[in-house]
Amino acid sequence: MPKTIVGLDIGRAAVRAVELENADKPRPTIVRAHEVPLPDGAVAAGDVRELQTVASAVRKLWGEGGFKSKDVVLGVGNQRVIARDLTMPKLGTLQQIREALPFQVQEMLPVPVGEALLDFYPISESAGEHGPVVNGMLIAAIKESVLANVKAVQTAGLTALNVDLVPFALVRALARGPIASATVVLVEIGAATTHLVVVADGVPQFVRMIPSGGDDITRALMQRLELSSAQAESLKASRGLGLTPPSSELEHVGAEVIRGVVHELVNGIRNTLQYYVTLRPGQPLQAILLSGGGSQLPGLAQSLGDTMRLQVVAPNVLSTFDVAKSAQKAAGALQSHTVALGLAVGQAA
Repeated sequence: MPKTIVGLDIGRAAVRAVELENADKPRPTIVRAHEVPLPDGAVAAGDVRELQTVASAVRKLWGEGGFKSKDVVLGVGNQRVIARDLTMPKLGTLQQIREALPFQVQEMLPVPVGEALLDFYPISESAGEHGPVVNGMLIAAIKESVLANVKAVQTAGLTALNVDLVPFALVRALARGPIASATVVLVEIGAATTHLVVVADGVPQFVRMIPSGGDDITRALMQRLELSSAQAESLKASRGLGLTPPSSELEHVGAEVIRGVVHELVNGIRNTLQYYVTLRPGQPLQAILLSGGGSQLPGLAQSLGDTMRLQVVAPNVLSTFDVAKSAQKAAGALQSHTVALGLAVGQAA
């Protein structure tokens, strides 16, 4: 294992990286963290659309952030990635089960098997009708999408050691300490995708990626009120769900638009979790850990908690990590580096 590990999160609005020492220890040390903004359109729906633009941003990220290692772990988790429950015959080793996936899962995929990257995440074992089985999750990603991210990293002069699922990275970063023994829901609201993970005793049980996030609110405000992107973002941040009386017609309509979009997102989360509870009635949910840039919308946490009738908690990302002096300047922004942090932790697993 290299001395340090870097998790790299290529998002719609920015590229973010975190470098860890002792990533396999109970309290890894964050030695460097930094982010560089991306222009609109360089990354869309989790896919790299402008290779050179993203590669240039990654090079800038390394230069400004002072990262020592050029070996990185990338994350994937958008509409072109699926995670579904799957039970496989216990064929021997986990590697043998993975090798059998192409012959078992074609009907679950939106594309031919040859155009997808497949993985299997085991959760438990049980007795099936025809012998022992392994219960777990099928992870399938469109190969073209993953390779575009890898190509951007290589063009920047880095090496992609591994590609990991963003929801799994969230588990490694957040389901630590006392949370590790609970049954909780991690909800990470990004710009274009909301990641939802049910975790029991530190093990992911259920994963879904909802194709909606903070950008949906911005676009709705731009269209309804004929605002620029910057104006829509400002109104979104100031009004939120309209918990205070509006001072103008613009604010009144803006609050109405925001409530409508958030209502759809919260209902999507509720319906997804109701499906999970139907499948696993013996695993009651204890709390929601809410993270991601989209989660900062004023009033959203309260709305989600009221709808789900669960406590909503903002996780303290740094509670189980140490921060070296070299990363102290970035400590205040580390709440937005959760994915990159979890990717780095995962490489040590």
